[in-house]
Amino acid sequence: MPLKIVSESRPNTFEFETSALIKPSGFREYDARWWFGHPASAEPPELNLIGVQALGMGLGTLIRRMGPGPDIVTGHDFRSYSLAIKLALVSGLMAAGARVKDIGLALSPMAYFAQFALDTPSVAMVTASHNENGWTGVKMGAARPLTFGPEEMSALKAIVLAGDFDLVGGGSYDFVPDFRKTYLDDLTRDKRISRKLKVVAACGNGTAGAFAPEALARIGCEVIPLDVELDHTFPHYNPNPEDMQMLHAIRDKVLETGADVGLGFDGDGDRCGVVDNEGNEIFADKVGVMLARDIARLYPGSTFVVDVKSTGLFNTDAALRADGAITDYWKTGHSYIKRRVAELGAIAGFEKSGHFFFNPPIGRGYDDGLITAIAICEMLDRSPTSSMADLYRDLPLTFGTPTMSPHCADAVKYGVVERVVSDFQAMKQDGEAFAGQKIADLITVNGVRVVAEDGTWGLVRASSNKPELVVVVESPVSSERRRQMFDAVDAVLRRSPEVGAYNQTF
Repeated sequence: MPLKIVSESRPNTFEFETSALIKPSGFREYDARWWFGHPASAEPPELNLIGVQALGMGLGTLIRRMGPGPDIVTGHDFRSYSLAIKLALVSGLMAAGARVKDIGLALSPMAYFAQFALDTPSVAMVTASHNENGWTGVKMGAARPLTFGPEEMSALKAIVLAGDFDLVGGGSYDFVPDFRKTYLDDLTRDKRISRKLKVVAACGNGTAGAFAPEALARIGCEVIPLDVELDHTFPHYNPNPEDMQMLHAIRDKVLETGADVGLGFDGDGDRCGVVDNEGNEIFADKVGVMLARDIARLYPGSTFVVDVKSTGLFNTDAALRADGAITDYWKTGHSYIKRRVAELGAIAGFEKSGHFFFNPPIGRGYDDGLITAIAICEMLDRSPTSSMADLYRDLPLTFGTPTMSPHCADAVKYGVVERVVSDFQAMKQDGEAFAGQKIADLITVNGVRVVAEDGTWGLVRASSNKPELVVVVESPVSSERRRQMFDAVDAVLRRSPEVGAYNQTF
């Protein structure tokens, strides 16, 4: 009898223990993300362990059909349920004939590195990244250093929900011992800074606590640990360097200790947030401009890829122009930027969320928060007379916002964004004033980025991994223009009653 796949099921029932619960919306644009459940929440789970096993069967089937073969790396992040989820995934993979190499507790970039180090084409990393406790997910790829995009995710979804598995058997399981050391050795090889840097390493009690402090110490930093003890209850704040709560905690520790820089890592270690020596929280797109300047000086004529949420400075900065840098604005999402970096042969890609991608000679093309942290330390090392705040002040002044996310259900969020795009297109066509000026440009590669005549812009897009929208605003003119643009964008959003409250504003 084939496995029964259901989209809804209540715990503590016969059906929950005998059926594969997999809510279809968990198959997202470039990874999988489900609410697994939490004792403090009444929200019903979207996935159970039998569902995870079915996901493994589907993934094992897909990688064989795609052609890279049966070999795959797995790892898991530090949450109370991640190991159980990984083992359920592994059992499904093996049923579909996969030869599994398990690197154990890991960061996502450590799993990506394992694809190269263990010469294994595919990867399945069990992680909910920065999502709150109760969430789980899997980041997958079958063509290193790339991760799945919409095409692969659609194929996986179709296989799993139809139970269309090739259960050929013959799978195997190997645990790879001491891979943490292999990863850290590779990360820090030939990386030594001469400048004495005092660095706050903030990990939000997430997985990065087992890796980041040692990596930074190995390259010669004096490390000030902040919430590096592994604790999957996340007692202080969620390990998310886009959240102001984590950034404020880093700021306070930097000011208390007189550190040169504060670096914050998300739950699976593929992102890095930055606070300068004066306690300023530098949004990741501005950090990207600083790193692009440093890289373009070393490699003139470099190409960079950035996401549509990022500052306009990548196009307008005189220092980048002087070094012949070229920037391509692309879709938000780690898989999209990673793929675009590979397509264009760009030296680096930067996302406002803090996913940074470095191609050789800096990295291997995937996103790694520790490689980003090391690159920041090397940038400071190459600027011995400048502090992080000096380098930040040297950028042209713009007035930006954090990433703000109003709630919007997965089932309707893309429809809401389509309506918003249509509204803006109609305004532009009619020559209507918006936020006090005519619309100079609409960028619709991913949601819509509406640009005013003075360069002030606002972005609306659907989140790829949570039931919410994403809103970002920036003005090169003033904080008043920033506010004016935000209020105007928000007024358009409020035409849709499905749009809820923001998680944070400015």
